[in-house]
Amino acid sequence: MTPHEQLSAGIAALGLALPAGSEEKLLAYLSLLGKWNRVYNLTAVRETERMVSHHLLDSLAVGPFFQDEGPHVLRVLDVGSGGGLPGIPLAIARPEWRVTLVDSIAKKTAFLLQAKTELELANLTVATSRVEDFHVETRFDVITSRAFSDLKEFVTLTRHLLEPGGRWLAMKGLYPDEEIALLPPGVRVSANHLLAVPGLDATRHLIVLEPVE
Repeated sequence: MTPHEQLSAGIAALGLALPAGSEEKLLAYLSLLGKWNRVYNLTAVRETERMVSHHLLDSLAVGPFFQDEGPHVLRVLDVGSGGGLPGIPLAIARPEWRVTLVDSIAKKTAFLLQAKTELELANLTVATSRVEDFHVETRFDVITSRAFSDLKEFVTLTRHLLEPGGRWLAMKGLYPDEEIALLPPGVRVSANHLLAVPGLDATRHLIVLEPVE
């Protein structure tokens, strides 16, 4: 099965409807990631087949849970984005969203900026900053992360960036009982989604958190 066939089958299995040209753009992103990875070590996954499942499909699987309700444009922040996951696949799949990627390592944001330019992602913003020092005029509806930190640190360092009524969506492997037990006061788990990612033989959870008064 070619990477394109694998991606198409995975998108169909997830029940997603992507805009025209998205699959080609997702594969172009993987190609660019693989090219830069040879120098900058952006990901430990190097085989194209595994990159399709572990990176593209894993990122796309969380999109349906972002719930862009209401008339306004959904504003998404991907914290510690690294090689652009899950932010870039989501920005490609949902061009109507406004996705911001933040990472403190300049060589990683250099790649993210290159990807934004080459893939013509007008809905993508890249920032080089420690997230606790990052400030914006308009806060985010959804703050997400795939491999940034434990849940306590994730919500503590980003709380100033969350719009009232917004939520955190943390991508995890096994259900993080110990991390949840250490959540700070004023934050609760509102949902847990067990994800079935095509081609990925591993447990994946999406933990939804929200502030409480």
